[in-house]
Amino acid sequence: MSEDAMDDLIELYFWTTPNGFKISIMLEELGVDYRGHLIDIGKDEQFAPDFLRISPNNKIPAIVDLDGPDGQPIALFESGAILQYLGRKYSAFYPTNERKKADVDQWLFWQVGGLGHMAGQCLHFRKYATEAIPYGVARYTKEVTRLFGVMERRLADRPYLAGEYSIADIACFPWVRRWPDLGQDLTQFPKLEAWFKTIAARPAVQRGLEAATSERVVKRA
Repeated sequence: MSEDAMDDLIELYFWTTPNGFKISIMLEELGVDYRGHLIDIGKDEQFAPDFLRISPNNKIPAIVDLDGPDGQPIALFESGAILQYLGRKYSAFYPTNERKKADVDQWLFWQVGGLGHMAGQCLHFRKYATEAIPYGVARYTKEVTRLFGVMERRLADRPYLAGEYSIADIACFPWVRRWPDLGQDLTQFPKLEAWFKTIAARPAVQRGLEAATSERVVKRA
């Protein structure tokens, strides 16, 4: 790869979590050049000074777009902000029509503030807590069930959350993918199950989920 091509790369800093997969999937869907850097949160690599300069909240994912606005590099953290930025930059999976954009935005923020947050707590109490806390398990499992129900109703008359496949679907998919660990039965949500299977079958989604199998990944469009 030439030096000029390297200057066009997007540097992706992520780990094998739902939030990390949001961005690897988005980059694969866009078909753009990127290089992945695995940040092992189990080894506290997210607290390394070099990473904190990119992501001051010490969370993955984060990106550095070497060809950012005005041709200058830009670093971004927060998965929702990254998805919006990439959608705007490449004019893909994020509409420009304000009505359609508002629809995508509300479901993107629903994921960030609702589905992701509650599912993350659910995973913690069900899988990672150092002691069993039945109240936490019950509370967050019930809330994820409710949120799955919200998606089920939304998908009753449309194939995707905002009508067309968008960053809202990309944001939600990696969390729904954890349904067994979240104590859910996806067959109880047939519309959601159909949505999940449709997205899971997309080649770019499959590549995005496989991106974390290598310490350093370069994908070419």
